[in-house]
Amino acid sequence: MKVLLLNGSPKARGNTAYALSQMAEVFAAEGVETEILQVGNQPIRGCIACGSCRKTGKCVFDDVVNQAAEAFREADGLVAASPVYYASANATLVAFLDRLFYSTGFDKRMKVGASVVVARRGGCSATFDELNKYFTISGMPVASSHYWNSVHGRAPGEAAQDLEGIATVRNLAKNMTFLMKSIALGKA
Repeated sequence: MKVLLLNGSPKARGNTAYALSQMAEVFAAEGVETEILQVGNQPIRGCIACGSCRKTGKCVFDDVVNQAAEAFREADGLVAASPVYYASANATLVAFLDRLFYSTGFDKRMKVGASVVVARRGGCSATFDELNKYFTISGMPVASSHYWNSVHGRAPGEAAQDLEGIATVRNLAKNMTFLMKSIALGKA
């Protein structure tokens, strides 16, 4: 089993990265391989709906989106994590996800999706909803935890103090593992 974790924060070692590291720790204990891809600090432009990807099987802009496409194809699960900006995900992550989901023609059904959002205080539920829509439009089951997948913290290191948020994302990784394994058994 393999999960691709996307860090949509421009800060490679910030609170979003910390939340993902907590998930990766749980995945490792469950025997699930992970790859964390730093997306939020990349120069990623938005989709221009040129349709080139339908002919070539990849996005016309040859950047990290095309590089991530194969990892996404091979993954059993995808976690999209973002800081919250004005009750929305980081625009770079949104551009990445728009292009990744649009340009990849492979079947995404039964790949497990999960979103994680990190904010100082508010905007988490709107961002959580925004990210989950990529999964639901693609037929991907969405993993859940015992609360919405949000962690609170603004300054670097504050996320580690949100014990409830960290417990939520750790539980999310456990639930995601169970769901991926269950789907694999069902396919077998």
